[in-house]
Amino acid sequence: SLKMASDSPESLMTLCTDYCLRNLEGTLCYLLDNETLRLHPDIFLPSEICDKLVNEYVELVKTDSIFEPHESFFTLFSDPRSTRLARIHLREQIVQDQDLEAIRKQDLVELYLTNCEKLTAKSLQTLVSFSHTLISLSLFGCCNIFYEEENPGGCEDDCLVNPTRQVLVKDFTFEGFRRLRFLNLGRLIEGVNVETLLRPLASLAALDLSGIQLNDVGFLTQWKDTLVSLVLYNMDLSEEHIQVIAQLRKLRHLDISRDHLSSYYKFKLTRRVLNLFVEHLVNLTSLDISGHTMLENCTIPNLEEKMGQTSIEPAKSSIAPFRGLKRPLQFLGLFETSLCRLTHIPAYKVSGDKNEEQVLNAIEAYTEHRPEITSRAINLLFDIARIERCSQLLRALQLVITALKCHKDDKNIQVTGSAALFYLTNSEYRMEQSVKLRRQVIQVVLNGMESYQEVTVQRNCCLTLCNFSIPEELEFQYRRVNELLLNILNQSRQDESIQRIAVHLCNALVCQVDNDHKEAVGKMGFVMTMLKLIQKKLADKTCDQVMEFSWSALWNITDETPDNCEMFLNYSGMKLFLECLKEFPEKQELHRNMLGLLGNVAEVKELRPQLMTSQFITVFSNLLESKADGIEVSYNACGVLSHIMFDGPEAWGICEPHREEVVKRMWAAIQSWDINSRRNINYRSFEPILRLLPQGISPVSQHWATWALYNLVSVYPDKYCPLLIKEGGIPLLKDVIKMGSARQETKEMAR
Repeated sequence: SLKMASDSPESLMTLCTDYCLRNLEGTLCYLLDNETLRLHPDIFLPSEICDKLVNEYVELVKTDSIFEPHESFFTLFSDPRSTRLARIHLREQIVQDQDLEAIRKQDLVELYLTNCEKLTAKSLQTLVSFSHTLISLSLFGCCNIFYEEENPGGCEDDCLVNPTRQVLVKDFTFEGFRRLRFLNLGRLIEGVNVETLLRPLASLAALDLSGIQLNDVGFLTQWKDTLVSLVLYNMDLSEEHIQVIAQLRKLRHLDISRDHLSSYYKFKLTRRVLNLFVEHLVNLTSLDISGHTMLENCTIPNLEEKMGQTSIEPAKSSIAPFRGLKRPLQFLGLFETSLCRLTHIPAYKVSGDKNEEQVLNAIEAYTEHRPEITSRAINLLFDIARIERCSQLLRALQLVITALKCHKDDKNIQVTGSAALFYLTNSEYRMEQSVKLRRQVIQVVLNGMESYQEVTVQRNCCLTLCNFSIPEELEFQYRRVNELLLNILNQSRQDESIQRIAVHLCNALVCQVDNDHKEAVGKMGFVMTMLKLIQKKLADKTCDQVMEFSWSALWNITDETPDNCEMFLNYSGMKLFLECLKEFPEKQELHRNMLGLLGNVAEVKELRPQLMTSQFITVFSNLLESKADGIEVSYNACGVLSHIMFDGPEAWGICEPHREEVVKRMWAAIQSWDINSRRNINYRSFEPILRLLPQGISPVSQHWATWALYNLVSVYPDKYCPLLIKEGGIPLLKDVIKMGSARQETKEMAR
């Protein structure tokens, strides 16, 4: 089912929601006084659509760097006569007091506020306006919602010197919230009296008090007939707590897990405590005791364990107290406990660290509210993906993507998640992944690169991008990828390995793409960035992969793109070319890349006069004799000169060397090449070569062009014969055969 889910296209509802949110002005809204969004008066939207608009908006602001949040977005939902909200999930810094205030007339049934640190006690007052309809409420991690400013409305200047003190609100309670059944107060600020706060609630069904320290939880028994779910993650327990829990006989889900790294806990789990739960909480289907230390051995001695299949039957349980269960648990949390490694565990789903299934269950269960646990679980997944083979690849990928999206600013998750993605997207898993899923991976990788300048995250993200077909798979984010990579390469302090990967990616991105892409990237400063890298390497006298890739990238980005060729010349590219040639006379790859690039510059008529100096022409003439990289360097040098010769004798504005002398050396070079040479070059178009055929002003240029075509179509017929025909080469070659000025050997070759 996962495979199907990841392959199916987005629903029409999702596509429309996304489109409207990205184009609010053109669809649902107009701008009032050029600043405030207003809903068109004839629009009426039901809660199914409004909920989705709000929840998607929060998601987009959080995970899409290009998406601009709107100051007045929440005011669109201020009037229940035109827009209805019922169930909304708001997160983090996106939401402020005035946003909740804007929707206070809505009859909300479900309101999740997760880590909304900007909300203050003003929002507590707003909550009261939802009290008559609210069934579910989460204030998880809203650490300032019980604080108000002490001097509201005081003088501005005074406030700067004497910032407002925050005061804890003591008098708020859930009085009047008659329908409230589900409540999450996780990570509530210290000092709030939980018992007083909750007392007015008549029939709570689910309560989450994660991370709150309460010595006395006796008040929980007031809901012993209604409470089905209780979460006390990271609460330091005692015997009193256990006695109270045992009285909550309706419990189906109990979570007393903890993060064993966070602080010292006195409490240790015993056989007796587990027995008590099994005996008293007869409806239990889900129990989480992750992170606990067992004070005594609860396991059945190995002798009793029958070899063979693992069993989830309580009667065979390796954990003694669980033999008393009536039926297997739906979920049992044993992450970071020794119990998860036992053979027979009486539960359908177990979170733990023993194998892939347990680790994935842990990531799934803890991602939303427990990033500190999730990052350790993802780290285990990373080891599984790296050393063994993932058997639930799609599930693993989707869980890591969700964790990275959900915790964009959590360094540990970004580091472990980006590392896991590298192994989960490499080639052995390629076949199992849909386009949609691979795009999601690219999106979260780019988010990570944007939010984190940290070396490990940057390196992991760049390495992961190398697992994709470039440029094809990155085309849909083309601009953004290039901007991010150039940003990395323009930093003053650079990590060698990241620099190498980033230059490799830049080079791949401008290889075989359309000219408008290359022009756009050129305008972003691509040419300048590559030349700066070359300059740095030259200063260090090193010719490494970064140096070679940078010239190769310039060769690719100038291909049939005159603007970029001109930039190369304007930013002293020729000076660097000569210096590199002098500093690294033996580096064949480098020479080939540099001359390939100059071949592109020479194809631009307006730029050729800048190549017409004694120094440059001498260098090109000498390179005709180069044996570097087979014929490539000599071939490219001859190509540069062929374009210059094509401008005729009157364009030859130098005394030394003589034009005839250079022509003679060109003939000699072409005659020395093996016509069957295999090539290290890739033509997307023959147009620059074909334009040298119908002319008599430079027979040697015509001969070079004919030789080039002959070599390419005879060595690579499948690739280049169709290109030659498509671009109209046949009639041009026929004309060469009839031309009086053409040399006999050129005609032979053309024929």
